[in-house]
Amino acid sequence: MSQLPEPDLDYLQKVLLEMLAIPSPTGFTDTIVRYVAERLEELGIPFELTRRGTIRATLKGRQSSPDRAVSAHLDTIGASVREIKDNGRVALAPVGCWSSRFAEGSRVSLFTDHSVLRGSVLPLLASGHAFNTQVDELPISWDHVELRLDAYCSTRADCETLGIAIGDVVAFDPLPEFTESGHISARHLDDKAGVAALLTALKMLRESGIEPEIDCHPLFTITEEVGSGAAAALPWDVSEFVGIDIAPVAQGQHSSEHCVSVAMQDSGGPYDYHLSRHLLRLASEGDIPTRRDLFRYYHSDAQSAVTAGHDIRTALLAFGCDGTHGYERTHIDSLAGLTRLLSAYMLSPPVFASDAQPAQGSLERFSHQIEHDAQMESETRVPTVDSLLGSHRDPDA
Repeated sequence: MSQLPEPDLDYLQKVLLEMLAIPSPTGFTDTIVRYVAERLEELGIPFELTRRGTIRATLKGRQSSPDRAVSAHLDTIGASVREIKDNGRVALAPVGCWSSRFAEGSRVSLFTDHSVLRGSVLPLLASGHAFNTQVDELPISWDHVELRLDAYCSTRADCETLGIAIGDVVAFDPLPEFTESGHISARHLDDKAGVAALLTALKMLRESGIEPEIDCHPLFTITEEVGSGAAAALPWDVSEFVGIDIAPVAQGQHSSEHCVSVAMQDSGGPYDYHLSRHLLRLASEGDIPTRRDLFRYYHSDAQSAVTAGHDIRTALLAFGCDGTHGYERTHIDSLAGLTRLLSAYMLSPPVFASDAQPAQGSLERFSHQIEHDAQMESETRVPTVDSLLGSHRDPDA
């Protein structure tokens, strides 16, 4: 890692701010795909696009198999038009999994087929002067908020005249603020901050001139927030897959806004034992502040790849962030550490070179998590087979 330059944090913050300015709820990602593809072209990194826009890039290494992939997602949470009401207001359905509590009071853009309309998301009882304490008694759900558009639309017909239709995309303003303390606050840091860290890590590798040991495929997916991000994104012989995403900083979690999190488990179960510990070793060798954590209500690109049937080792690296899927905040410390760890990982040898081929009936090349004798050394003993079966055996047998 000493051979690598320091992360270009000015570049990281620049591309992050530019991406935050691009609305990209799931299903509305063409513009941000074009933006990231242009950044890859600037870095001289070849890529291809799937039909819908997942970016599959390649950093050639000294050997092509086994190869690895690292993935960050371009899509964000948002909403869509569910109903046009008789009073000219618009009911919303969430895109991605998030609470209407974080939608209330937001400024948004509604994208019709031909125009953009501005508006605010408000609770159904939105005036303290009119409803007094009833405002506080309103339930929290998407059925109890509505979009008030900044246009003349007091009837359903007015909305339809403006071109508003069921399924129109609603994007929530990011409201970014970068403070002198190093804190970065905005909506949609999930996962645009992760994308910025990956682009900055790729910039570090290109400027260093160091060739990776094995082929590495940076992926930029477009449907992570709805669960299918990397399901169809791996055409190569990938044996290792590291997802890049957000780590919730909250009570009961171990993540920090100043550290990188290595997720040991999420809603899909544990991540790969060996790959996760490989990342932890790289962090230790590079003096990168790192935390282990478990995420209880969480899915990632790595999980979607396994669910799709890929026989790969998976792990998850995440930047620490407070207020996930709401008004999010991270710190440049976490993003700098994530960038450094991604760079170290992309240059590291494969966790198992033997992963290039299945074990094919032999245990010789199969891994050990810990040695058998150590694993079986326990104060809780199981009885011997003879002690259990001896009394039931036929004495004349």
